Amino acid sequence: MRVDLYEKLVRAGATRRELLKGAASMAALAAASGAGLGALTKPAAAADDLRAKILQIPGVGKGQPTDADFQKVGELCLEATKANVKEGEFAGVELTFMGLNNQNLHNVLFRGFLKPWEAYTGAKINWIDLAQADYNPRLQQAIATNTIDFDIVEMGAPFEGDVCGKGLTSEMPDWVRKQIDMDDLVAYLKPPVGTWNGKQYRVTVDGDTHNFNYRTDVFSDSDLAAAWKADSGDKAGLTEWGVPKTWQQVQAVTKFLKGKQVKGQDVYGYLDAPKPWGGFGFYFLGSRASAYAKHPDDKAWLFDPDTMKPRINNPAWVRAIQDVIDALPSEPQDQINADPNQTAFSQFLGGTGSMVAWWGDVGSNVKTNDSSVVGDVTGFSILPGSDDVYNSKTGKWDKLASGPNYAPNCAYLGWGVYVMARVDSDEKKKKAAWSAAAHLGGKDLSLWCAAYPSGFQPYRNSHFNIPEWVAAGYDEAFISSYLKSEADSYNHPNAAIEPRIPGIFQYYSAAEDILANTFAGKMKAQEGADAIAAAWEKLTDQIGRENQIKLYKASLGM
Repeated sequence: MRVDLYEKLVRAGATRRELLKGAASMAALAAASGAGLGALTKPAAAADDLRAKILQIPGVGKGQPTDADFQKVGELCLEATKANVKEGEFAGVELTFMGLNNQNLHNVLFRGFLKPWEAYTGAKINWIDLAQADYNPRLQQAIATNTIDFDIVEMGAPFEGDVCGKGLTSEMPDWVRKQIDMDDLVAYLKPPVGTWNGKQYRVTVDGDTHNFNYRTDVFSDSDLAAAWKADSGDKAGLTEWGVPKTWQQVQAVTKFLKGKQVKGQDVYGYLDAPKPWGGFGFYFLGSRASAYAKHPDDKAWLFDPDTMKPRINNPAWVRAIQDVIDALPSEPQDQINADPNQTAFSQFLGGTGSMVAWWGDVGSNVKTNDSSVVGDVTGFSILPGSDDVYNSKTGKWDKLASGPNYAPNCAYLGWGVYVMARVDSDEKKKKAAWSAAAHLGGKDLSLWCAAYPSGFQPYRNSHFNIPEWVAAGYDEAFISSYLKSEADSYNHPNAAIEPRIPGIFQYYSAAEDILANTFAGKMKAQEGADAIAAAWEKLTDQIGRENQIKLYKASLGM
């Protein structure tokens, strides 16, 4: 069930035990509370049994999943494929799939999921594996040289302008739409996301937003609480020791924690990711900036929607850049060379640092990744807010009557699987490619991916059924906090939404290179921001300003 519905039932008097009993209890609860659960009150179906079965592979707390687990899950989820494809139907077909091997996730899991699909259909898949930092250059090279050497690609929605806009992708057949149950996607991932000029191209396998991950043991430590109380420094309104609610408080806490220990271990505050990461690292500055730069009365925050003039050098973004510069001396040694993978998987999961902004992978890894030592001491929320927000229309900082400004960074709009147009001339190959994509984007398989280390986070309405996660082995309070941080980010009225415009990763990559020099002290914050703005202006002129304005407005729903 949805998080808000779950909480409503609890307030209405439902016990945790009743909520976990299944459909019969749910029907009684619905009748008593008037919650109108509809289909959820029906007797458990085969799909429910399947979901429960795959979530026990291997079971939360029973070690990190292996390739054997991936194959087992892939085989159990083949029924939807069998309804549309005959056994051996794709014999002789070879497909090339390009995607990430980041942190031994993504393509590594896809291989396992698709091995039973290959065995059943007769098709063979060849793999192109890319590191995250290499992904954008490799894709852009294929586009620029018109040498698409793959039939299927794992790709994020921001690239749709570059790829779908150039006619390089195959339009989704209706049978695929039904097989993957597209109506189950959370609202912000429904069209126009995944479409171009009204045509559907994407099988969504992920939903992206940055949330805030923090160490509950650090923020409940009595010695730190006493030291915080005695500290005479600027506390940014955090009068009692606890989890920061604003970026101003994050800064204060990060500086305070320098040199402190918890249970004999060095403890640090926020973990920045200054090292370039193929354009993807820019999102982490964006998460520091969104509460400063995304005004509730303005849909735009990266560019002026009428002119495409960059906002990256306005006071909001400059403040975010300066925050990183000011915080780095209080962060772990050599943090200047940390990329996002290091902050999440090496540092935070390994017990270094008490706060990190990341995609939902942290939540699904702290309990299920063998390298994690923080599974019992991690909490979640939406990204911190800001005491004030910059108003690009007036050129002034506003303090909102409602309190701090919050603007979750819905970074990247999630990974999807796209079939390339080069298969369209061969009906057998085309159907095979779409069948493989549909298998990876299946409703049941997707729940397993959300619950275990995969590179993907919850992105379907059906992923927010808390009892399913609890039955898999997740602690109820933990998973409730995690799913709430995801849902509240997706549904936030002031969410900072990713623009689907051509060249977006060229903008991000150019920014990363300049930011690296800025964070290293070679440029002042304003100088670096001005250099990024100048580079972005050149890119916009090269790509075509008028068309960029039109597409940028469309991506913002303007």
